[in-house]
Amino acid sequence: MISNISEHKLSRRAALAAAGTIGALGVAMSAAAGSQAAPGAKAPKPTLVFRPDGTFKVVQFNDTQDDEQTDRRTIELMDRTLDAEKPDFVVINGDVINGGCDTALDVKQALNQVVRPMESRKIPWAVTFGNHDEDSANRTGMTEAKMLRFLQTYQYNLNADSVPGLTGTSNSQLLVQSSRSRDAAFGLWLIDTGRYAPDAINGQDFAGYPDWDWVRMDQVTWYRNQSLATERKYGKKIPSLMWGHIALHEHRNMWFASIDSRTDADHARAVAKHGIVGERNEAECPGPFNSGLFSAFLERGDVRGYFVGHDHVNTYVGNYYGVQLGYGPGTGFGAYGLAGADRNRLRGARVFELDENHPGIYKDTRLVFAKDFGIDLTANDQPIVPLPLDPAQR
Repeated sequence: MISNISEHKLSRRAALAAAGTIGALGVAMSAAAGSQAAPGAKAPKPTLVFRPDGTFKVVQFNDTQDDEQTDRRTIELMDRTLDAEKPDFVVINGDVINGGCDTALDVKQALNQVVRPMESRKIPWAVTFGNHDEDSANRTGMTEAKMLRFLQTYQYNLNADSVPGLTGTSNSQLLVQSSRSRDAAFGLWLIDTGRYAPDAINGQDFAGYPDWDWVRMDQVTWYRNQSLATERKYGKKIPSLMWGHIALHEHRNMWFASIDSRTDADHARAVAKHGIVGERNEAECPGPFNSGLFSAFLERGDVRGYFVGHDHVNTYVGNYYGVQLGYGPGTGFGAYGLAGADRNRLRGARVFELDENHPGIYKDTRLVFAKDFGIDLTANDQPIVPLPLDPAQR
């Protein structure tokens, strides 16, 4: 969401501080695995596969949101989470960086800092883009399209190419192969929720309305068509989860079990009705229009949960008419948090447990926090010197 980029960058540059391999289970390399790639050839990308015992684990990081001098605790939180959870897939769900970078190299280094924890452990990963990732493009020339091409140079990145003519960058459907066959058993959807609303539509501006972007109808159609095609291919609906940066209007509706009324009594009723757990420390910030994405979920019946970030200090999740709606907490220590000394109390990640032996496969989700690992929660900045890029990423 919002950060004071100029003040943040100056304070961090004035206080430079110097600042680590587990192969992920559930990953099978494509056909050329184990063989030496020809000079200049790209290494094969991993294939997502359930573990032999039928399990699969996903970790969601959110709003790592920093420049090339990433706060060291952001990396420590990612490292400690990955070592403790040993996930099979990781998503950084938007606002991967902020607008504080000055050059293309700065952007690449900022991205490199937060994808290295997965790359070094050989864990497949992907990102969604948020509203802040392109904030420095006017200075650096690094658009989301260029960032995507850069990220795709990493061996364990699984972001799909952008679809020509489709709104958004790297809308992706990733399928996890069954441990029992080559068929898809579960789906992981990544959708680009955009950045900001346009200045005006049909001569009317957005004064008084939220000015975030929203999932556009062509993206909803893309999801629906992909979902239908996948069902036709495998002869069944593939249960799935979806991640996007910005919340839906239905997140707020769920919290209050209401559209118009927003009282404590409404929320108490919502907790009982929708099984809500977690904190809401700021109002949800969806775009000005309801995208219709949730309606598509209900119609297709394959997406079991939609998870967002953007609002760093919200951590709640609930069941909204059969679809879990939830937040991953902000992971980045360099971004805004709670007020005062509590700024970093909710830095963390969300974990998802899948099991082919469980009805519906998707079992549960839970949170891990920096405080669980004894990470320093002091409300200050602790930037590190950027790591050099590997030759493949330069």
